Amino acid sequence: MARALVLVGHGSSRNPNTRLPLDRIANEIRARGGYDEVCCGFLKEEQRICKILSPLKSDEITVVPFFISDGYYTQNVIPACLRKNSNISDSSIRYTQAVGSHPLFADLCLKHAQTAGWERGDALVILGHGTPRNPASGRNIYLQAERIRQQFPREEIITAFIDEAPFVTDAWTLCRAARIFIVPLFVGDGWHVTETIPEDLGLINGRAELAGRTLLMTSAVGTDPGLVDVVLTLAGNVDILS
Repeated sequence: MARALVLVGHGSSRNPNTRLPLDRIANEIRARGGYDEVCCGFLKEEQRICKILSPLKSDEITVVPFFISDGYYTQNVIPACLRKNSNISDSSIRYTQAVGSHPLFADLCLKHAQTAGWERGDALVILGHGTPRNPASGRNIYLQAERIRQQFPREEIITAFIDEAPFVTDAWTLCRAARIFIVPLFVGDGWHVTETIPEDLGLINGRAELAGRTLLMTSAVGTDPGLVDVVLTLAGNVDILS
């Protein structure tokens, strides 16, 4: 039986960097083998999710949403888009949770911070987008931060957001440590990670200084090569699209 793996993401018509992590992961999975077909689909750029499945020849299709949280997009928008593909029945589609929900994401966050120089005694900020319109959007951010906190119960590990409290722009006052490391729990180094957040925090080359204290921000966790293992793990534990 032929099998296909499809990564689906938001995409962006403004910033091509948004899709790069998906393309890299798809290439790595192709190189490893195990799936007869591997491709990517997007909401905001080509190839569109509503068309991505139709050309596939496989008997079983596994779709992995490359999103941080299981919210409106993963639960409503993407399933509706998938059903627009012609000649594809729901019974042949397996649909996983969002990649950001997997416990391995906490390990990737921690590795990102440690690679940037985080050590015990430093503050660690797990950053999400957040939205006041959907309280569930920040759930995985809190969950991954809590998983790290369980490994380092004595350390200063907090959550912050762009569009809801606690705001990342308050990082200097939210944290007590002399060094603050911000890890963006985003799927790619898109507009927010490369432009809006550095501008709001006054970062130069990912770093800012204030009154003898230092604030540093890493790249998005979604750019980590270890995300390939998260995708493959999720793909092995799936349900039929409902």
